[in-house]
Amino acid sequence: MHDRAQATIGIADLFTIGIGPSSSHTVGPMRAAFAFAEAALDRGVPVSVSCELFGSLALTG
Repeated sequence: MHDRAQATIGIADLFTIGIGPSSSHTVGPMRAAFAFAEAALDRGVPVSVSCELFGSLALTG
């Protein structure tokens, strides 16, 4: 038999509450934007971004 370490996982580890009418459409883009902005700031590069949304993400408001 193998010993298995057990980790305690809270409800906040499983689910993320986001803003807007459909948090499933906002949490992912918010995380991606944060990671992009953080990486750009770490490099000290001025950043200008333009994006176009498609499909259900574009319709979420």
